[in-house]
Amino acid sequence: MHLLFEEDGSFKAGTVLSGTDNAFQVELPSGKRTKVKASHVVLRFEQPPPGQLIKDAQAGAEDIDLDFLWECAPQDEFGFEELAREYHGAAASPVQAASVLLRLHGAPVYFHRKGRGRFRPAPAEILRQALAAVERKRQQELARQQLVDELKAGRLPAAIAAAGVHLLARPDKQSIEYKAVEQAAAELQVNMLALLLTRGAIASPYRWHLGQFLATTFPRGTGFAADLPAPALPPDLPVADVAAFSIDDSATTEIDDAFSVVPQGQGWRVGIHIAAPAVAIVRGDVLDAVARARMSTVYAPGLKFTMLPAAWVDAFSLNEGRAVPVVSLYVDIDGQFDITGTRTEVETVHIAANLRHDRLGEVVTADAMETGQVDAPFGAELALLWRFARALLARREAVRGRPEPLGRVDYGFELDFAGAEPDERAHVNIKPRPRGAPLDLIVAELMILANSHWGGWLKQRRVAGVYRSQRRVMGVSRVKMSTTPGPHEGIGVDHYAWSSSPLRRYVDLVNQRQIVAAARGQEPPHAAGDADLFAIVSGFDAAYTHYAEFQERLERYWCLRWLRQEGVRRIGATVVKGDLLRFDGLPLLSRVPGLPELPRGQRLEVDLLELDEVSLSIEARLHQLLDRQADVGEEEAEDDAAEAAAGAAAQGLEPAIAPEGETASPQSAATAGGAAHDPSNPQPD
Repeated sequence: MHLLFEEDGSFKAGTVLSGTDNAFQVELPSGKRTKVKASHVVLRFEQPPPGQLIKDAQAGAEDIDLDFLWECAPQDEFGFEELAREYHGAAASPVQAASVLLRLHGAPVYFHRKGRGRFRPAPAEILRQALAAVERKRQQELARQQLVDELKAGRLPAAIAAAGVHLLARPDKQSIEYKAVEQAAAELQVNMLALLLTRGAIASPYRWHLGQFLATTFPRGTGFAADLPAPALPPDLPVADVAAFSIDDSATTEIDDAFSVVPQGQGWRVGIHIAAPAVAIVRGDVLDAVARARMSTVYAPGLKFTMLPAAWVDAFSLNEGRAVPVVSLYVDIDGQFDITGTRTEVETVHIAANLRHDRLGEVVTADAMETGQVDAPFGAELALLWRFARALLARREAVRGRPEPLGRVDYGFELDFAGAEPDERAHVNIKPRPRGAPLDLIVAELMILANSHWGGWLKQRRVAGVYRSQRRVMGVSRVKMSTTPGPHEGIGVDHYAWSSSPLRRYVDLVNQRQIVAAARGQEPPHAAGDADLFAIVSGFDAAYTHYAEFQERLERYWCLRWLRQEGVRRIGATVVKGDLLRFDGLPLLSRVPGLPELPRGQRLEVDLLELDEVSLSIEARLHQLLDRQADVGEEEAEDDAAEAAAGAAAQGLEPAIAPEGETASPQSAATAGGAAHDPSNPQPD
């Protein structure tokens, strides 16, 4: 006797060697012996031999019309032998019965399994839907294979072109397009990004770096809703009796700080005036939600995505020739530049001029400031502010216990492009800018003064705020943002609360609302311990870090483009640590594996072998060591640590050195540890 039985979801046949009521010892056609439970047996037969039955049953199953079989089947549960007799006749052979079984078992859309050898036909409506789904899947498979064939043939299918960057930046891994690219890339033995770049679905590495950021950060676009309310300036603010002026780069459009100087007695009253969108954007309103969703303006070479809509930026920006709302810090100083009094006012100030340091840099020099003969608008006021800024710097250096480093260089990127936005064809110019220029010093020191004063002022009044602090613990500097005030040892102040850039940073807007309430004697929007304030700190940190990484990636991309554009094949560099180098004249770091053990600051030259604008990596080798070494002090070593982390992150590497501090005047994410900022604004971190 032979048995047809089910094992591991398939049917097998064999000859019985021995058996009991519960099990059989069976020999398969291959000669293998196996134990079969009686409950697993579906058919007992004498002829044909087991191997022949399986072969003939499989061939017979293929000839059975499923639709006809479904029509012949009973409407209730049935056994396969019952249907075999209905389909083949009462004298259905074992082969015919087995062929019906195999056909039923292989058609779960038509027949639902109810047990071994038992089935029930699918209801007509369910069958119709299931068949439609099967057909859709078949068509999708055909479409996917067609896309795969086109990609492998070197063509770009329209569906893949339409998806573009989104295929990888915001992937729907169940989509036909994604599966097609995945399959084609695997069969061509390339990665998916390389395939999309080669076929033109992603136009260039630049479009990839920009596109993936926009797809994940601004999936609905970088614009603002058309139905946002128009800005409305409060009409009842007092008017300050001063003429204020700002100091910014020509490219700056969010002008959020200005200054004034008024002689009084043996000294002066210095005004630090900060744009005040907080007088119109209240906690929880629609514009507050817009600003909070973005948390900050996003900067990258040739690009800027503002935190607030253009109309609101323009309404509160301190543009010359008009009166605008401000929060003013008035600082009374004597002839020795000691501070004798302070006062905070919420008012309107007239902006007499927007001074541009890129136009005045050659005129407003340290020598001119020393003599007081500054041939520029507000020259006397600038000279006075410069002397005051130097006094502030000296006091901070005394607190810090070390001077600010001299000779450090920041970099600005200038892109020459034809359209509304840069693309990979843009001509890039990278301009060094030494830190500590007189106009930069004025802005940096007065912003530090305002942020540190208001931080302490909020603490004294027990008004909640968002603070930045830095402390050295076991030789490592830790920078953090929290609702708890603490000293910022890196800057040399007791308290530091970002408050000077409310047009472009959400925490500054939050702090300004707290300051405005305190100045007016009103209940602040956020009480101490407000859980929402903790959420703001967490959300801002995450967004600011994300923006900084994007800025760092694009700055690194344009550095590589500049090297290629200028045909640089050999370049000088300085050892940061181990095999991590900082290249000369660029905000660019890279690892060069295989370097000998070299001290920090060692000068050398490397040959550039390959620049990869997709991975943003550089392949280089040592050309020669140079005799001289760079002078690396403690402050520069901390900046190197931040640079190392930023440079490693840009290449997807683990940092060689953990970030230890923050610089006072960031101009480039690559030289400031990756902090997102306005590249034209020398305000401190």
